[in-house]
Amino acid sequence: MVSLWQAHLSFVLLGFVLLSTFRFSAPWRPWWLPILAAVSFIPVNELPLAAYMRSFTDDLALSTVALLAWVALSRLGVVQPLGRQHQVQLLTLFGVLSLLLYPATLGLTYYDPYRWGFNPRPMIVLVGALALLMLWLRNSLAVWMLAIGTLAFALRLKVSENYWDYLVDPLLTGYCLVAGFGLLIGAAWRPLLKWHRGQ
Repeated sequence: MVSLWQAHLSFVLLGFVLLSTFRFSAPWRPWWLPILAAVSFIPVNELPLAAYMRSFTDDLALSTVALLAWVALSRLGVVQPLGRQHQVQLLTLFGVLSLLLYPATLGLTYYDPYRWGFNPRPMIVLVGALALLMLWLRNSLAVWMLAIGTLAFALRLKVSENYWDYLVDPLLTGYCLVAGFGLLIGAAWRPLLKWHRGQ
């Protein structure tokens, strides 16, 4: 039952983040959340729409849910958007975690870091140290993502018994890859643009 509520929450937040990227949605943003919440319960063949989204995305990692909630709140003007430096830190942190996990799941390496998540005390200590580092860097979003993922694992808010499934998922990994690639292109393009203007 908890996982079904998570499916509804993920449906609402992901839908809101996607819709709020379009300018025409700006005047309606405060209304999108309750509208999407209602839509998520619409039954199709005796299953709510949120359950169908869950069949494609599986249960999102709680860190991803925290990221979506932060983006939603920033687009509603409740919190400040993430600065470029903190965004780079966030992408690097979760990009490295994804890089540790997913090559092994694709059979590209011989070691299996996924099994660390079944007995995760060393991982939790490492994540705690990373959270302290992010706190020192004043990256509150990264701290919240790590803390919520860890707390959710302690409370077993997902069906999975593996700590990794609370920290990273394919959606978060894809975001890190696309956003990181975009930042790299932007960083390479700006000096070229300045050079071109100077000619």
